[in-house]
Amino acid sequence: MPSYITSITAAQRLDSRGTFTGLVPSGASTGIHEALELRDTSSTAYGGKGVNQAVLNVTSTIAPALIARRFDVETQLKEIDAFMCQLDGTKGKKKLGANAILGVSMACARAGAASLKIPLYEHLRLEAGALKTPYVMPVPFFNVLNGGVHSGNTMAFQEIMLAPTGAKSITQAVQMGAETYHALKAVITKKFGPAATGIGDEGGFAPPISKPSEALDLLVEAVEKAGYTGKIHFAMDPASSEFFREGSYDLGIKDKSSPKLTPGGLADLYRELFAQYPIVLLEDPFAEDDWETWSKFMEKGKEMKGMPEIVGDDLTVTNVERVKEAQEKKACNGLLLKINQIGSVSEAIAAANLAFSYGWGVFVSHRSGETTDDFIADLTVGLRTGHLKTGAPARGERVAKYNRLMDIEDELNAIGEEVKYAGADFRTAHGKVQDPKIPFNVYGY
Repeated sequence: MPSYITSITAAQRLDSRGTFTGLVPSGASTGIHEALELRDTSSTAYGGKGVNQAVLNVTSTIAPALIARRFDVETQLKEIDAFMCQLDGTKGKKKLGANAILGVSMACARAGAASLKIPLYEHLRLEAGALKTPYVMPVPFFNVLNGGVHSGNTMAFQEIMLAPTGAKSITQAVQMGAETYHALKAVITKKFGPAATGIGDEGGFAPPISKPSEALDLLVEAVEKAGYTGKIHFAMDPASSEFFREGSYDLGIKDKSSPKLTPGGLADLYRELFAQYPIVLLEDPFAEDDWETWSKFMEKGKEMKGMPEIVGDDLTVTNVERVKEAQEKKACNGLLLKINQIGSVSEAIAAANLAFSYGWGVFVSHRSGETTDDFIADLTVGLRTGHLKTGAPARGERVAKYNRLMDIEDELNAIGEEVKYAGADFRTAHGKVQDPKIPFNVYGY
């Protein structure tokens, strides 16, 4: 029996940076090609970052139109999302706002799962057409050292992460991450004093360091102290668009003493770090439109044994058009999946499936301005992406996702479903999609 939408309500709620978001996340390091996050810029309330207009767009425009169309939330999420994109009618969701549309899209996905009496991850799996067995629990990439626009220290690189690839389950992986996080705190305290253990937007520490090698050295010591050497690998997100200036990469944007590098010089720095540290993933190594450098880096990487996964974030913005361009230019081999970059669940799934069809990895991500909503945990399991990042094992809005993943693992084990932890195979856990189905004309971009 169909389940129709009878009412839709919306309200402002705070995110982890104290700005309103309606339980839709918000980024600090945002790409210029992302869909529009609608803010009340003409208002003085909350420094112009309220979302009253987005809320009004839901209640006065989206809600009556969706209710009138009598969509079935059990089977018509794609049609619901397509209709909202058409209702907006702009490229980038500039009329209604990606935050308004996404909030409704996520609510419809949850309503569909509830009506079908199945878990959200299973509903999203069916929407994506992903394999069911075995269910894949992801490797959590913990952002434990913050820099860039996420912290007040002088390091230009934004995120330095731990990945417990040697765990046997998500539960053990979270334990390994948490224990190493506390070991890292002890290492930082000993080296810089207790005042240096303040944290950034995503829960990672922000000690007084400026070089990525200094950050990675701290991780090596912390992993050894926790007893997990060889079982935890590293990842980096420099968020390099933030320090790209007039054709160069200025690592001294915050300390004025670190070098300004050419694109080739930055590429050489990454390769030096790959040779010295167990790095398995590098996100946004170059600026969002520096296509030539991305492509050259990937081509040169063919000569390297064990090249890390090269993930596009600002480059690809969870948009099928940008993903297609990245594939044509051979610019990366991984997609960062952020549902608020594109503004609907169906479009995010379409981008993931297209990336899978190219043999890429898909890396699900939170945003720096997060809420306690745990939708992306179910999305990660439903899409079998094999890895996600959602901050440090600290701060409630980050921990909520890790706790949900452990709950899912426990639930699947309790009912006898086959479950595997992605581990070292996190890049290929999903398998290749032969025929990605793009559900409708995507406006996002």
